[in-house]
Amino acid sequence: MRLHILGICGTFMGGVAALARELGLSVEGSDANVYPPMSTQLEALGIRLMEGYAAGHLKPAPDLVVVGNAMVRGNPAVEYMLDEQLRYISGPQWLGETLLPGREVLAVAGTHGKTTTSSLLAHLLESAGMAPGFLIGGVPGNFGVSARLGTGKPFVIEADEYDTAFFDKRSKFVHYRPRIAILNNLEYDHADIFPDVAAIQRQFHHLVRTVPGNGRLIVNAHDERLAEVLAMGCWTPVESFGIGRGDWQAELVEADGSAFKVTRRGEPVGEVRWPLLGNHSVMNALAALAAAAAAGADPRALLPAFASFESVKRRMELVGEADGVRVYDDFAHHPTAIATTLAGLRAKVGKARILVALEPRSNSMRLGAHAEALAPSLADADAVVFLHRPELPWDAHRVTDALQGRGSTAASVDALLAVLRAQARPGDHVVFMSNGGFEGAPRRFAELLRR
Repeated sequence: MRLHILGICGTFMGGVAALARELGLSVEGSDANVYPPMSTQLEALGIRLMEGYAAGHLKPAPDLVVVGNAMVRGNPAVEYMLDEQLRYISGPQWLGETLLPGREVLAVAGTHGKTTTSSLLAHLLESAGMAPGFLIGGVPGNFGVSARLGTGKPFVIEADEYDTAFFDKRSKFVHYRPRIAILNNLEYDHADIFPDVAAIQRQFHHLVRTVPGNGRLIVNAHDERLAEVLAMGCWTPVESFGIGRGDWQAELVEADGSAFKVTRRGEPVGEVRWPLLGNHSVMNALAALAAAAAAGADPRALLPAFASFESVKRRMELVGEADGVRVYDDFAHHPTAIATTLAGLRAKVGKARILVALEPRSNSMRLGAHAEALAPSLADADAVVFLHRPELPWDAHRVTDALQGRGSTAASVDALLAVLRAQARPGDHVVFMSNGGFEGAPRRFAELLRR
């Protein structure tokens, strides 16, 4: 069978392509952005890539077109596909029908922490000798690839609430039919497709409806919106997790979250010491540990594996250090994620200065849906430079003015780097926050410092 994947260079669809190739299928694909590292990873697997979305890329007709959710009506390849009545399917539905049946699916859902928690869960299962497959929206440091079939029964999947395709407006995760599902947290996001938080809660309840009675739901004990989701109806045993709350509890040994004790229903499990920081990371750890235990792993035996966990690229990734300044790249897309990340760093560095460069790149950020919450989320930053491109449809001074002298704007990445270079001094920690490429700003800034 020959598959043609539209939008193949996205992290998710690239993972679908890699899994299809590993199944022995003939795979090719199109994308508007064919460039490394995803392009080189896919080409190394023997996958042919085509630049753009020309109708000619679908000639001769493939056996099946797998459509990414970035595709829209009016796209030349989409219009040709529909006019010629080619067989087509979404990426999540293809996974749900082709690859996941017969596997023990562990799905990780939530507004924040999906990629890190999925990566950690796969690492824990691997350390238990369970050889999991996985599809993750990033590249886990312990594996070096975003997707693999695995030889064991478990399959870990990052379960995104974003919509499936232009022809299927349900959340991606309804296609996965997990036996074990983590509900990490739930906040308003994706303002381009969800009118309010209630609409997101309905999608999460669709996921809850698919988890069998002999499965397990692993749920954040602190999250009232998730409690409201479960109140809509729940047919699966629930285990909760939290810091000082829930079935699985953490007690901080170090204030920065780098060490904590774990108990399960009041019984000691043991102590975790690992390289990650922040209460949000501790919560991710509890969720992954509880899910791994639900899959049959011994939680006590898993604890040493936390020390060897290598986080995902662009999650507070240290990209350089020069002239006494440490530079980090972080995949921030929501005020809560910004606040918890900076709080973790503040707990570690004490009174050292933290400088933040922020790009409002996600759809919700660009639409201004989080504008009021951004300034409070930056409370732990000593200075903030906000990338205010001319095309941003709202005034970023709503944020920087609220920072009371700690905030400024820059109209371009070059201008932003110049502002930061003038401000940075030995001992500072500079954090670049964006869920996009940021024009390579973190590494460019580290190079500026080296000069």
